[in-house]
Amino acid sequence: MATSFSTITRRGVISAAGALCLVRPTHAASAWTRSAYETAMNASGRPVSLTDAQFDAIQKRKPAVLKHIEAYLKERLGAADPAVVAAFEAVPREYFHYIYSEHRATPGDAYESDPKPWGLGYGSALSDYLGQAYMTQICKPKPQDVTLEIGTGSGFQSALLSRIVKQAYSIEIIEPLGKAVSRIFAPLGYENVHTRVGDGYYGWPEVPGGFDIIIVTCAAQYAPPDLFKQIKPGGRLVIPIGQPFKRGQVLYIYTKDDEGKIHSKRDMGVFFIPMTGAISKNPAPHVASAPATPTASEKPTSD
Repeated sequence: MATSFSTITRRGVISAAGALCLVRPTHAASAWTRSAYETAMNASGRPVSLTDAQFDAIQKRKPAVLKHIEAYLKERLGAADPAVVAAFEAVPREYFHYIYSEHRATPGDAYESDPKPWGLGYGSALSDYLGQAYMTQICKPKPQDVTLEIGTGSGFQSALLSRIVKQAYSIEIIEPLGKAVSRIFAPLGYENVHTRVGDGYYGWPEVPGGFDIIIVTCAAQYAPPDLFKQIKPGGRLVIPIGQPFKRGQVLYIYTKDDEGKIHSKRDMGVFFIPMTGAISKNPAPHVASAPATPTASEKPTSD
């Protein structure tokens, strides 16, 4: 997955101690050292070696990124959800910087001051951290939620959600990427993340009860109908809709009420790599198509 969101320069302040209590504890978060990083990388099948100086330089950039994220969320959404910011603090982003097609770790790219997508190989990418923060917050994740991500990519988005929600599921259509990324969560102690290789167009219907949140991290030409079926009453689907590799893609937020009726809201402009698979072979059903223009209930939050 990959996305591009606009950035801002205002900064905010966060109480790290108060925020961290809102996320799920892991053994990695309690003692994230160079040795812990290398051990987890090796256990995930991605051996790497850093010097103490290289590892420390990466960690020193992280506080500024956390402030940037909080300021961005305040600017865009009025406030930063402490659980979202705490999840970013808990999840070691450098662990997800890896080019799978080249079997090469790139931790030195983590916590860049100018956020941007980073290549993972196989046509996929790690999305910029501001975009991931925004999408995570508008999903409104809660501790008892069950989530589904369409487009595992680096695994970072589902890792973030897993620190907040009860169970996080994720589907990746690119087989070598999906198989490799499926091995990265256990070494961090993220036991509530479940992945598989498959076509996200069909969702994950075998999960009992469906999902409180479905987040699609690739641009779809329309919202797949099976995803609506798998949203719980009161749940939401966050999905970028637009043409492949073209500007004009828009993030949509769909919600299902207690009677099963779907409501949609047009959100901000984005740019994602395209959703592939069955969506390119099936015409858009009218009920699942994104409106060409927002209705009164679909007022954009930003452009």
